[in-house]
Amino acid sequence: MSNPIKRALARLVIRMSDRLSSRPDKNAVFKSLSQLHDRILKGKKDSGLLVPFDLQQGRFIIFSDQHKGCRDAADDFKSAADNYIEALQHYYNHGYTLINLGDCEELWENKPSAVMQHNSPPLQAEARFLQKKRYYRIFGNHDLEWHYVVPRRQFLQPLFGKKLRVYEGLILQTQYNGNAHGIFLAHGHQGDKRSDGNAFSKWFVAAIWTPAQRLLDIHPDTLSESFDLVDAHNIIMYEWSVQLPRTLFISGHTHKPVFASLDHIDRLSKQLERAMADNDQTTIAALQTELRRRQEEYAGKQFVKTMAYPTYFNTGCCCFSDGDITGIEIADGFVRLIKWSAKNNTAANRSVLEEAPLYYLFDQLQP
Repeated sequence: MSNPIKRALARLVIRMSDRLSSRPDKNAVFKSLSQLHDRILKGKKDSGLLVPFDLQQGRFIIFSDQHKGCRDAADDFKSAADNYIEALQHYYNHGYTLINLGDCEELWENKPSAVMQHNSPPLQAEARFLQKKRYYRIFGNHDLEWHYVVPRRQFLQPLFGKKLRVYEGLILQTQYNGNAHGIFLAHGHQGDKRSDGNAFSKWFVAAIWTPAQRLLDIHPDTLSESFDLVDAHNIIMYEWSVQLPRTLFISGHTHKPVFASLDHIDRLSKQLERAMADNDQTTIAALQTELRRRQEEYAGKQFVKTMAYPTYFNTGCCCFSDGDITGIEIADGFVRLIKWSAKNNTAANRSVLEEAPLYYLFDQLQP
């Protein structure tokens, strides 16, 4: 099939997906996230845990949206798998607690048994953290089956052991200036009608999207039409987070990194403005190259809305088509948006895209 025809068909499938899927509903998102947050604060451990940590000593790495598949043309994780395993080795060696923030496996497209079979190395790398009591797993919409005991026992426990639990959310809690401050974590599909308990969406992915993705070699993180929805959902989650007292919110789901309520392209653009004002030619060149590359991935993105308060973060994903993975680190009293890249069979390289001290962020929050 010629490339022009493939591109035209790919865009048609994407447009169908956007039109047939429901957009995130603000009221539903607000209600669902608020209920989850309240349940965890009230000690409902079937929903999630309240995890205390020391502001300066706590170490967490938060990854989401691996979408581990079966190593076929529809597997968005396969190009990032080695990069992901190397990153996990680094965090294991440096004493981090791993938080998997949902959509770890792609169970809308694949049977759990097949995903387990094709992903033994990354799953074993994750399981090592649990053996050291340094692991939390959250379910998302594409791995919702792990919320239920029977499939979890059948497919996950053989690798992770009987101590594995899977939650809907998590609150990391620390003390600052004599008050408790929280970092709330959830996958982010809550209240999104195309993802939250939508049987039609699951059928569409399995019956239409996946065969088309294999045939047409579609990689959703490089196509334009999906990113207006991504921005809309990130903005809704940001707006919800602003109202929480003394709390930051970290989600996944949208596959688009957001740091302190600034999305990836916003952040690069603002850094470029600073570098140009300082006439820092080396930094200007590096930022222009990175900005062009990310703009190609987010081609067709029609608006960027700066989010004024530093309350919202998004991990991005571990299935970018170029093999990069992004995540959020909490360590040394800082929050960091990080990227791991591995090109041309070289070792994976960690870079800090943005960082901010927790005390600074907490000072900006509602009392």
